[in-house]
Amino acid sequence: MPRTRILTAVLALAAGLLAGAPPALAAEPVEREVSIAADTYTWKNARIDGGGFVPGIVFNRKERNLAYARTDIGGAYRWQQSTKTWTPLLDHVGWEDWGHTGVVSLASDPVDPDKVYAAVGTYTNDWDPGNGAVLRSANRGATWQKTDLPFKLGGNMPGRGMGERLAVDPHRNSVLYLGAPSGKGLWRSTDSGATWSQVANFPNVGNYAQDPSDTSGYASDNQGIVWVTFDESTGTAGSATKTVYVGVADKENAVYRSTDAGATWQRLAGQPTGYLAHKGVLDTANGHLYIAYSDKGGPYDGGKGRLWRYTTATGTWTDISPVAEADTYYGFSGLTVDRQKPGTLMATAYSSWWPDTQIFRSTDSGATWTKAWDYTSYPNRENRYTMDVSSSPWLTWGANPSPPEQTPKLGWMTEALEIDPFDSDRMMYGTGATIYGTENLTAWDSGGTFAIRPMVQGLEETAVLDLASPPSGAPLLSALGDIGGFRHTDLTKVPPMMYTSPNFTSTTSLDYAESDPNTVVRVGNLDSGPHIAFSTDNGANWFAGTDPSEVSGGGTVAAAADGSRFVWSPQGAGVHHTTGFGSSWRASTGIPEGAIVESDRVDPKTFYGFKSGKFYVSTDGGATFTASPAAGLPSGDSVRFKALPGGKGDIWLAGGASDGAYGLWHSTDGGATFTKLSNVEQADTIGFGKAAAGASYQTLYTSAEIGGVRGIFRSTDKGATWTRINDDAHQWGWTGAAITGDPRVYGRVYVATNGRGVIYGDTSDTGGGGGGTDPGPTPTPTGGCAVTYRITNQWAGGFQADVQLSNTGSTAWNGWSLSWTFPGGQTVSQMWNAEHGQSGPSVTAKNVGWNGSVAPGSSVGFGFTGNWSGTNIKPAAFKLGDRACTVN
Repeated sequence: MPRTRILTAVLALAAGLLAGAPPALAAEPVEREVSIAADTYTWKNARIDGGGFVPGIVFNRKERNLAYARTDIGGAYRWQQSTKTWTPLLDHVGWEDWGHTGVVSLASDPVDPDKVYAAVGTYTNDWDPGNGAVLRSANRGATWQKTDLPFKLGGNMPGRGMGERLAVDPHRNSVLYLGAPSGKGLWRSTDSGATWSQVANFPNVGNYAQDPSDTSGYASDNQGIVWVTFDESTGTAGSATKTVYVGVADKENAVYRSTDAGATWQRLAGQPTGYLAHKGVLDTANGHLYIAYSDKGGPYDGGKGRLWRYTTATGTWTDISPVAEADTYYGFSGLTVDRQKPGTLMATAYSSWWPDTQIFRSTDSGATWTKAWDYTSYPNRENRYTMDVSSSPWLTWGANPSPPEQTPKLGWMTEALEIDPFDSDRMMYGTGATIYGTENLTAWDSGGTFAIRPMVQGLEETAVLDLASPPSGAPLLSALGDIGGFRHTDLTKVPPMMYTSPNFTSTTSLDYAESDPNTVVRVGNLDSGPHIAFSTDNGANWFAGTDPSEVSGGGTVAAAADGSRFVWSPQGAGVHHTTGFGSSWRASTGIPEGAIVESDRVDPKTFYGFKSGKFYVSTDGGATFTASPAAGLPSGDSVRFKALPGGKGDIWLAGGASDGAYGLWHSTDGGATFTKLSNVEQADTIGFGKAAAGASYQTLYTSAEIGGVRGIFRSTDKGATWTRINDDAHQWGWTGAAITGDPRVYGRVYVATNGRGVIYGDTSDTGGGGGGTDPGPTPTPTGGCAVTYRITNQWAGGFQADVQLSNTGSTAWNGWSLSWTFPGGQTVSQMWNAEHGQSGPSVTAKNVGWNGSVAPGSSVGFGFTGNWSGTNIKPAAFKLGDRACTVN
């Protein structure tokens, strides 16, 4: 069945998570800043390889091996030929601009290969509160500049596989065109994407919507202008290309042309009608414009389609469809030409879900075609290709279908298809789950078989809904949209299979028994069949449970601390409880339908729930719940809470909305009362990991706003102080679904993203972030030094500071120790990127292992949080060993 893209962020928005402006800090005016170098973390993906829809692949036409891929919710990527992997390019997109992880179109400059452009925005309705933007880069996506648009773009909207909507003039590369949705028309930039204006005289803004009656605005949006193609034979270097073709989402008026560089536009005469033009690709060597048509906008739907060829010199239209119209049950979309062999083209039956997608190939400009597979005698089929998915074995889905279906499938939602313009043997195409490719494509033409394999390593595009890191067994269990989730025994390797028996389309929640981590439960969505499954071997194997009546979706689930019972809050039915493995469920009382449920991690009979500002407690195994008297909690349902492993009744709750209560709360009495942490403005997740060295309490992790800065934060002192552990280059858009530390590895944290998979971070601070211990012997570097001391944030009784130490001498340092005296009696509570000790007002900070070497003219930085009363005066003097440093 179709695996639709999950709308994780949409669910959060519906509850008001991101609406409005952040609240003001309740503190005297200070610099609202948190150091982005608070701790040195390395960030990687827990490898899944793919997992989502890739609607666009773009090869640069000037430079060999330069290629890009765009995803609908997970950003853009650049191909690395040396490793045959993809590098993510939009990880810098932050919380407020989370919609810019959806890429509706991408263009690689055909004149200057260093330049690349991305049109970004996820939804055109109110699910995404922000407008779209065009990002431009002069270094192949390493860094970007942004131009905000006065309208929204829809990287995850219907029609997102059409395109490309963004195009660079191949002769005057300062000129770009962008096709907009929602009736906003055609837009043009003449300054390399820095500014944009609407092409006022373009005659048609489009009129096609998937479902005009949809009140959400999702399926009812006008899909607008869907592609732009230049005829490079009609221009010279430095002058704007004269002939430009534009595709419009209008079944009667789908293709327009300008022959005067966009000054005027005309509907292309004689064009076919009754279909949408998904792609328009021009083979300038023989003057043919090829167009792939479908009766629907895709990427899921489409029941009829045609392929047409337009001869630009004569204006002649020719139907070159590979099958009769009556025999199509799909639309055409993926369309490419071989730039090395004029007249060779390929197209896909993108919406052929069963028994498989189809790829067509012609070497005579569409006069005749061959298929990637065909029937011998039904239901048996013969393939022109072989498939090897050993690098991503889960692509078989653990299926054993009957002919004519096969596993792995050739694909579905195959709207991206590109032949390498420099290599006729290399072709890549995107599916709803991966990128496939081949490097011996021309074997097709000689009667041989061409080899298909995943070409997707490095591209991670899953929406993560829940995470768990048990104290034993696999280090990571994930709940994912679209592909269910995985058990990672090695974070650096692709797991052999997603969860099966049953295979949920999306797993919405999972849990393990704290004292028996072999017992695991998961719940999720499935078109037909049970919505709950159990494992007794730490998630390696599963068996289905039985649903209570009226269940329509997964909801949330909790396992008792000893695995003896479970509480489930499914969609469509109220909260239920069971002993054993869910063969018989009983309705719980005292708790409303739709509540979020969790378990105490010590007492196997204690469970907790939350709904609409109320916290609920059960002490009889989930049979009955009682509302807690705790007040002041968030009134909405954008809340996530967890009980601390090893601490009975120790609960942390994160969530809220900017127009009400929002932040992080802590209870030590089983939810009877909660205390709000004053140093956390907003928080959306909470998780626990291994305690720091010398600490008696587990490390806390959260996706939050602290000190006016959004980020991923860590606390090793029960929330008294926080360290931002990500930086501005690693933000991953919306990270509000789940977070957890690793109970076995200090500093390791797993972060759920909405489209960039499971991110995990490891710290270089193996000791646990300082804590006032003796820094040991003092190194004695030679030469001059300079210090910059800056208070970056301050609140009642507390502050944060950054220190930069510069080597102004001529000799490298191999270790350093900096000392100062606080004039106001301040104390350091936590330091990062340095070890520290304090005696009275005197402080000494010493390098950690990795930052002891400082070359002449270079600097090293560290930071800390501290306490103050009265005044927070900066130190006046600093010493490196026994020598005074210049104070900046």
